[in-house]
Amino acid sequence: MAIRFIGDYGAKADAKGRVFLPASFRKMLESEGEKSLVLRSDVFQKCLVLYPQSVWNAQVDELRSRVNPFNPKQVNHLRMFQTGTDQVELDSNGRLLISKRMLQYAGIEGEVRFLAMMDRIEIWSKQVLDDLVANSGDLGEELEATFGQMSL
Repeated sequence: MAIRFIGDYGAKADAKGRVFLPASFRKMLESEGEKSLVLRSDVFQKCLVLYPQSVWNAQVDELRSRVNPFNPKQVNHLRMFQTGTDQVELDSNGRLLISKRMLQYAGIEGEVRFLAMMDRIEIWSKQVLDDLVANSGDLGEELEATFGQMSL
């Protein structure tokens, strides 16, 4: 069964960069037997992306299968995709330790938002996400352009 996260949750990172993963996400990971996680900086936005290890492995395998190992540009793209990643696990209290490097990249200083994104979880600075949403323009038009032809 494929893992599918649902929800949008707020939390606070402490001075050491620890943040409680929302209980519903922890329960989903436990039910799927996922203990190991991969945290990476997003390539499109100033946020972090948390992958269950199995999802990360499948994505890397797919990317690797598309890369010609004799094409330096393609190999470099794969290298850049894997740059900015950390192997992480939840502590006994259900907290995730985010490195200072990752906190700085995402602009996280205190309040965070966890957004379910299908089989992964985005971790945002609350302020950065609020600013992004405020400057998104007419979301209805954008959703219509992107999803209007789909049968939802």
